[in-house]
Amino acid sequence: MSARGTILLVDDEKEIIKLMDIYLKNEGYNLLKASDGQEALDILERHPVDLIVLDVMMPRMDGIEACMKIRENRNMPIIMLSAKGQDMDKIAGLSIGADDYVTKPFNPLELMARIKSQLRRYHQFSGPNQPQMDENEIEIDELIINISTHQVTIEGQEVQLTPREFAILKLLAVNQGIVLSMEKIYQEVWNEPFMESKNTVMVHIRRIREKIEKDTQNPKFIKTVWGIGYKMERL
Repeated sequence: MSARGTILLVDDEKEIIKLMDIYLKNEGYNLLKASDGQEALDILERHPVDLIVLDVMMPRMDGIEACMKIRENRNMPIIMLSAKGQDMDKIAGLSIGADDYVTKPFNPLELMARIKSQLRRYHQFSGPNQPQMDENEIEIDELIINISTHQVTIEGQEVQLTPREFAILKLLAVNQGIVLSMEKIYQEVWNEPFMESKNTVMVHIRRIREKIEKDTQNPKFIKTVWGIGYKMERL
């Protein structure tokens, strides 16, 4: 396995596979390839993978179904590819567990930058070489966030969060009582300029709430401050 990590590229367009093969290998990554979602799931059973680039439109099993199945028991970053560029298509991809979304046709250098960004965050928060940043747990009533192990439990039951979701939850938790704008959350978690990315933050907040809140319509932990952003309540 490459020292930089293993990428699983899932796409039925051979030209995209060939193109990204060149870029990824030049950057020192190991590349695994699949032409549909079912083949990708089979590969995941046999090989450790650090990140998945997953096309939406594919035969046999499309990217949406594959992403949902992957998220049942795996939390590595997933970047979705699609020829569709509408906001609702992007929101749909993020809602099922994807961490990022790139519209075809894309610049290979942009995709490479997004891959590197996702991998940095993944290894920072949940990878095997994660630094021991803080052994202490953040406890907010029945919600417990372990910074060093990337474990989140609610009423004693472990909650599976993606690296991006964990990063957002941690950011809010260490700033309890402070309202964080969507721009601030995006810049801190995505580590890139905001560029009108409100929908992206909103989708991730919704997914976190679905996992930690009993009543998502009246959330206990993550409060919306209308017109500004979000805050984690002090309980």
